[in-house]
Amino acid sequence: MSSYDPPLASLSISHVYYDPNDRISLVCAYLALLPQALCVVYATLILTTREAEILLTFAGQLACEALNFALKRLIKEERPPRISGKGYGMPSSHAQFVAFWSVSVTLFLLVRHNPPKVMGKVESSTHRPWSVAERGLVALAGLVMAALVAWSRVYLGYHTGRQVVVGCGAGAGSAVVWFVFVGLLRSGGWLKWALAHPLARRARARDLIMEEDMVQAGWEKWDARQQAELKANGDKKGR
Repeated sequence: MSSYDPPLASLSISHVYYDPNDRISLVCAYLALLPQALCVVYATLILTTREAEILLTFAGQLACEALNFALKRLIKEERPPRISGKGYGMPSSHAQFVAFWSVSVTLFLLVRHNPPKVMGKVESSTHRPWSVAERGLVALAGLVMAALVAWSRVYLGYHTGRQVVVGCGAGAGSAVVWFVFVGLLRSGGWLKWALAHPLARRARARDLIMEEDMVQAGWEKWDARQQAELKANGDKKGR
């Protein structure tokens, strides 16, 4: 570290080094927590929805991490001098992680997800599935967030620009390959076979998210119950 470099502090919940005198550096330190937060989101969604698509995406995310682990030890390129001695830097694992996640979300929303306009037997007058444009905006937000995380790694001095670009490329490429692989599992009937297995049925695994509106899911059933209760209460008052 040169004499003019400011002392670095460690964000206590993550041990991410940042410049305490630089607010942007602090924001970047929090952006570094996105992969951990996404793992929590993955686990929560898997446990609560039991959706096969989410489980398969998380499996691909872990495979992407394994690829990053292998690439770092194959290339053995050091991090920038300011953060040297903290593992290899090529490619950036943060950039690869968020690139896989954001591209996977984009491919799902714009290619695989196709909810019907009317869900179930009850048509809701208060909600409709996301349009293609709305799904595109959500996908764009994910891509922008991933870009910010990747940029933050360079700003904090953990990686060079080249290490981040390679990480983004590896993550995006892995997402496309995994998306195609999952598509082959579907078209070949392997996913349907797996979901029919007694263990999968015991775990209540399902595969509805491609056609079920993610915001609307379960709403019609709840709305029908509420309307039935209101009707029943109205009938009682009318007697």
